[in-house]
Amino acid sequence: MHPASKARVAAIVAACLLVGIPLESSAQDGRAQDGPAGLTVPTVLPLFNPSAPSCGAPPALLKVLGFAQDNERQFMQGVARGLSLAARDRGLDYRVELARNDAARQVEQVQGFRSARVGAVVAAPVDALSLSRSLQQQIWAGGYVGTVVPPPATLLLNAPQYQTGKVLGDAAAAYIRRRLGGKARVVLLTHDSLQFLAPRFVAMRDALQALPGVTIVADLSPQTVNKEGGAATMRTILLANPTVDVVLGADTVVLGALAALRAAGKARADQFLGGIDGEPEAIQEIKAAGGPYKASISLASPVFGYAMGHYAADWLEGKSIPQAMDVLPIALSLENMAQYEAEMADPAAVYADPARRAVYLRMYGNICYDTRDQYVNFPWSSERR
Repeated sequence: MHPASKARVAAIVAACLLVGIPLESSAQDGRAQDGPAGLTVPTVLPLFNPSAPSCGAPPALLKVLGFAQDNERQFMQGVARGLSLAARDRGLDYRVELARNDAARQVEQVQGFRSARVGAVVAAPVDALSLSRSLQQQIWAGGYVGTVVPPPATLLLNAPQYQTGKVLGDAAAAYIRRRLGGKARVVLLTHDSLQFLAPRFVAMRDALQALPGVTIVADLSPQTVNKEGGAATMRTILLANPTVDVVLGADTVVLGALAALRAAGKARADQFLGGIDGEPEAIQEIKAAGGPYKASISLASPVFGYAMGHYAADWLEGKSIPQAMDVLPIALSLENMAQYEAEMADPAAVYADPARRAVYLRMYGNICYDTRDQYVNFPWSSERR
């Protein structure tokens, strides 16, 4: 076995032990490469060619779209809604398996999809490493695999992460200059342990470093990526830093931080709380006006969910689909909120309109059932940083 393959197998086994997957089954998977490794070296993908020729349709797989959902945060509920609408419009059965942040359970759920001959699986991994072999097995069996950020996938969805973080960081920096006199005590609620999302927080730090009056009083990752995790982390931060002016992170954890600030009587109208994902609760906070929540960077989860479901149906029909897809960051404000909400309510209409679709999505590469050995198996990003 190639040394790189040995290292990968060792890492997978270690991850399986960490999350409680029986070692016997993981070792069985690791004895031999029973399918192509895909594209493992970072590759610049050309723009998607929608006119690329079709190929064969996967045999013996059911026209079913399964969603391996990590948790019930609102962002993922948006993905699920987009997927379900696409399945309905394209004549696919739709099934959801909710892992509730349990990596071992999610592995079993994806293996269950494959055993049931589900033709298309979209996964929001709880733990990318422990899930990777099960997703590869789905691809080797001829199925479609779409993932939200990490590989492997026949269609990998990512955001230009540095750009996403920069949009939020620049908005916070502008507010600090304009409203806080260039001075602020800042909390960053990160996901730096997930390498695929780390660039967004690098961008936030870069934006804030331009302001000498800014002090980052906390820069850490909540234990869980949800409101509860954000609230617990903020409660701890407030013990040592009772005055906070700015909080940045994913919407779900920043909303939890806001709840903790309110419970402690530390929420103020002049604070800048900003998040990423465009979650409905964050949008409602912004629309209320006059509160601490000032910005959310939308990644339009219903729209990209619809697109992933649409391409799943194309794959099962033997058509060529993108290998990767950018979801482009949109800074939400009171000025553009009405149009945004209307579009999120009808993601099928957005997808059907090329001009509107291009505001949210950009596609790269081509792959189909016959060329599935070219699946993306590296941390793809359109950004060259």
